[in-house]
Amino acid sequence: MAFRVLILGGTSEGRRLAEELARRPGYAATLSFAGRTQSLEVPPVPYRVGGFGGVPGLVEYLRRERCQALVDATHPFAAQMSLHAVRAAELTATPLLRVECPPWRPVEGDRWTNVADMSGAAAALGERPRRVFLSIGRLEVGAFRVASQHDYLIRAVDDFVPDLPRARVLAQRGPFELEAEQELLERERIEVVVSKNAGAPATYAKLAAARVLGLPVILVARPPLPAAHTVERIESALGWLHALHEASIQRRGV
Repeated sequence: MAFRVLILGGTSEGRRLAEELARRPGYAATLSFAGRTQSLEVPPVPYRVGGFGGVPGLVEYLRRERCQALVDATHPFAAQMSLHAVRAAELTATPLLRVECPPWRPVEGDRWTNVADMSGAAAALGERPRRVFLSIGRLEVGAFRVASQHDYLIRAVDDFVPDLPRARVLAQRGPFELEAEQELLERERIEVVVSKNAGAPATYAKLAAARVLGLPVILVARPPLPAAHTVERIESALGWLHALHEASIQRRGV
């Protein structure tokens, strides 16, 4: 009997974990997407798209599919889904693991301003009109309507029409390289970068490029997440799953 794993996706780590499990015998993994992007990269395992219907829906799914492990590999800013995962795991006694990159830390040469949320980021831009690289996706662009005097270049996975009078959208999916990011910032005459503190290696290059060019960065802090067993690396997640799988085999006496 295959060991059934539900992966709550949204990060490259979630996809990488699904790819690893697809190559390993004895696992039946399903990767769940929130459905917030249109250009979905189809994974090599069964997948589903959309919400579960809150904690009750996730509980019902875990029980119906007889999931033996739940892996939260959502974006660190998807706080509600992480909370639902913790509660559903408790109610179903499903082992839960969170895979989370550590937040980015400044190094010599960085000019970072840390803010608590998107409203703080909009306020930190100041009154003087500036050319802003807004690397936050599309869902929270509305927070910058109060700072409509700026020229925004918004990077998102999918193209969309922003509700900002002086904004353009750059539809791109990472990973991004330092040389390309530096060229982009120079070509667009960017004066300040705004980013979530995602911590993902695939999107760090914009911060390195800002450092090289001496540009200020406004970095939005992660929301607080509920306590859960957490690892930073896919290898650690695979080890955790392997131990659970082996324990389930021993309980069955196989």
